[in-house]
Amino acid sequence: MSEKSVNPAVSFGERLAASQAFADLFRDGMALVEQTAAYLDGPGRQESKKLSRSAALAYATESMRLTTRLMQLASWLLLHRAVKEGEMTLAQANKEKAKVKLAGTEHNDEQNIKLLPERLRLLIERSKRLQKAVRRIDATMHATPSRADRVNPVERQIDLLKAAFEQEG
Repeated sequence: MSEKSVNPAVSFGERLAASQAFADLFRDGMALVEQTAAYLDGPGRQESKKLSRSAALAYATESMRLTTRLMQLASWLLLHRAVKEGEMTLAQANKEKAKVKLAGTEHNDEQNIKLLPERLRLLIERSKRLQKAVRRIDATMHATPSRADRVNPVERQIDLLKAAFEQEG
């Protein structure tokens, strides 16, 4: 056996990026981006014109937060679709995702939310659920393997056998 066959370990993160769960998340996320844009450009614009001054300010603030959140989520989804399509590695996506803000640390003013039209409130809630789902899958995809995962026990045994036979010869 002079040739050494190397079978690289399968990356769980890359498999997850290629999974149906990711495909569903991608489809739902991009659909939400499209629905939000259609709402804000159409019915939302009309609804905002009918709001009181304080409600209009809340609408402007919350619609900006919503679009920012969705653009960050869309960026993450597109990066990981590139992994799925083989256009980049998970390691490359991990470096690029550092530019994407997935944290849900923004200020929530329930009084402002109550002033908003119902359709905008529903879009905000859906975007927050999407953000939670993306954060969960991101943590799973980019989890650092434990030491036990990195050490292949079979490979270690083969290395020990090789070392033993090399010492005898």
